[in-house]
Amino acid sequence: MRLGALLPFLNAGRWEAGVLGVAGMLGAETAGSSRQWIVGWDTGVMTTDSCLPSAGPLRIGPLTINTPVVLAPMAGVTNAAFRRLCREAAASTGFDPGLYVAEMVTSRSLVERNPTAVRIVTFDADEIPRSAQVYGVDPATVGRAVQIICEENRADHVDLNFGCPVPKVTRRGGGGALPWKTELFTRIVRAAVTAAEPYGIPVTIKTRIGIDDSHHTYLDAGRIAEAEGVAAITLHARTVDQRYSGFADWSYIARLKEAVTSIPVLGNGDIWCAEDALRMVAETGCDGVVIGRGCQGRPWLFADLAAAFHGTTVRVQPTLAQVAQTIYRHGELMIEHFRSTSEPDPEHEPDRGLELGALEASATTRTPQSAELRGMRDLRKHIAWYLRGFPVGGEKRRELALVSTLEELRERLDALGDAPYPEAADGPRGRAGSPKPPHLPYGWLDSRDLTPEWEEKLREAELSVDGG
Repeated sequence: MRLGALLPFLNAGRWEAGVLGVAGMLGAETAGSSRQWIVGWDTGVMTTDSCLPSAGPLRIGPLTINTPVVLAPMAGVTNAAFRRLCREAAASTGFDPGLYVAEMVTSRSLVERNPTAVRIVTFDADEIPRSAQVYGVDPATVGRAVQIICEENRADHVDLNFGCPVPKVTRRGGGGALPWKTELFTRIVRAAVTAAEPYGIPVTIKTRIGIDDSHHTYLDAGRIAEAEGVAAITLHARTVDQRYSGFADWSYIARLKEAVTSIPVLGNGDIWCAEDALRMVAETGCDGVVIGRGCQGRPWLFADLAAAFHGTTVRVQPTLAQVAQTIYRHGELMIEHFRSTSEPDPEHEPDRGLELGALEASATTRTPQSAELRGMRDLRKHIAWYLRGFPVGGEKRRELALVSTLEELRERLDALGDAPYPEAADGPRGRAGSPKPPHLPYGWLDSRDLTPEWEEKLREAELSVDGG
């Protein structure tokens, strides 16, 4: 059954008392409209005595996002299934749900018609606006990838990744390492903006403070991006060597906002709840927030964020049984996703010279069984995030980590029982790790200029790191 963002217990028609109670908090205009709140659980609503201030809309080129919240692209996480869960949760509040970015795709793989790249830039029919993120280190290849996305009507917005700290990316000069080479950075941004401009598609960038505390790049990157026609910039307030450890220093977001004045500046890092998002905006003056690890296992966070940015203090706190139903819904969506975006059999891979549409049509359709198995495997990591803080024993967690069919998932979720939402479910989540010296090409930091030798090496660095 598919009854909305978070399954039957959120069905407005069956939980009128809860809906009316929350609608009353939102004011007469919302209560009297056709839009209704999703929450109807006894333990699913938290209120306070005062309302929080609302925020203005986020404008990215021709796009107007009335809730200034963006889901960050995360490898193996933000596929169409998870994006739908998050989007439905936010939209069920009656407010604009925000912007939801797909997993990163490499420019070379898209140009070469890689089936995984095709899947990543395939969106649900009702996913509007569609947002794709591209990674690359060669201006010509990045420009061609953006052109493909635009001319084949693949997305309504393109983001460029200049913040990834993963060694397989930075050791070849990509991701968070690339803005150090200002000329190369400028050429990549210019190529993307030029490719997208005829189609009216806005291009944005996401970056970090710099490589480490001695090599900051964010101010130069912001000014260059603004001058080259980028529509917005997101700053993850950590350096590359921090990866995800320690704490994000939001003061750098405020400094970027002061330096970049004609386009929106969005903040990213250490937003674990709606109050964190509001605090970031208040402290930095940023125009919106980008949510990463904070939503892992908590798609309902986007309902909280939509509520918060429109001035209400209603928050979602699901019980264990309600979380179990969300997990099951996620599993259904995973299977649907892998069936609808079937990839070719590796032993019968089609010609990569085909246009993307022809490539999709030529793909060997996966059997229902294989789509189900793949969906369940992909769900396993999410289950651990969903159950964080709940009193679920190790044996039951291990059993859930081995599910291979939807029937097994249903059976094992039913065995969990119920429990109230625990305080331990809140706060930081995801792997933080520890600071590590970044993996960089030899001599990378010696100069901010790019030699012809380095340029040739970078052309060879467009590895297949889709989603990463």
